[in-house]
Amino acid sequence: MNDNNKLETISNLFQGKEIRSIWDAEKEEYYFSVVDVIKALTDSNNPNDYWYRLKKRMTDEEKSEISTKCRQLKLKSKDGKSYATDTLDTKGILRLIESVPSSKAEPFKLWLAQMGKERIDEIFDPELAIKRAIDYYRNRGYSDKWIEARLKGILDRNKLTDVWKENGIKEGYEFAILTNEIYQAWSGMKASEYKDYKNIRKESLRDNMTDVEVALTDLGEIATRELAKKHKPQGLKANRKIAKAGGEVAKTARDDLEQKLGESIISSNNRLNYQYLDEIKMLEDKNETKNKRAYGKKERFRRTIRSYKNS
Repeated sequence: MNDNNKLETISNLFQGKEIRSIWDAEKEEYYFSVVDVIKALTDSNNPNDYWYRLKKRMTDEEKSEISTKCRQLKLKSKDGKSYATDTLDTKGILRLIESVPSSKAEPFKLWLAQMGKERIDEIFDPELAIKRAIDYYRNRGYSDKWIEARLKGILDRNKLTDVWKENGIKEGYEFAILTNEIYQAWSGMKASEYKDYKNIRKESLRDNMTDVEVALTDLGEIATRELAKKHKPQGLKANRKIAKAGGEVAKTARDDLEQKLGESIISSNNRLNYQYLDEIKMLEDKNETKNKRAYGKKERFRRTIRSYKNS
């Protein structure tokens, strides 16, 4: 396997085999059915039993690593009912694949080894990582001008996070809080809500924005950075106020542009070339309900006509 194999979710690794998954919006992570992956890799008639025996054969290290990541979540079975099922996140599933002694697992192990080699090569030559990113965006149809702006945006974002670190902000959760303050101030939505609006999940929000949306996001972050450098707020509470103020700079620009355009610049469009199955199902259910209502109205009309003729 190589970079040309676009990996939207891990399910694509299994060549059409059904791998049940569930999306955890809070963690922004997929969880995949362990027994489905085992069945795809081994063609076992009893994947639950295989999973039980595999756990017994695992080393203590493997057991510890996989068991801590394993979650029991309710997934729908063939009988239409939902049952508690062992699931693993993407990293856990890849670790599981390494532990399965099956010839079908070998291509995945080779793929993992290749991915590992590429990342090690990038440590010695970081330019390879930049080239990989550029190739990825070009393959997705982004223009060189857009790619240039995107890479500059990443650099500007890093400058902002460097300032946050100097101001006592912890990487991870606190970064996310401040980022949400900026988004909320100019767009009216937190990052997760913005993703929901665009119907995306793990995908990058900026990769699915319009040029104007990206420009306003960059403006909010640059303004936050300059305000933080000027006022040097310490701690989360003080930095939240600065992040909100930076976002309000972008909000002023947004309001001015929208007034001149006469329409909102916030778009629900995304750059994905696929849809999530649960969203398709929701649309199908909605259409089915609509058709049932229309059929019910016709039936009531027919009964009324028949009643009128019989009277």
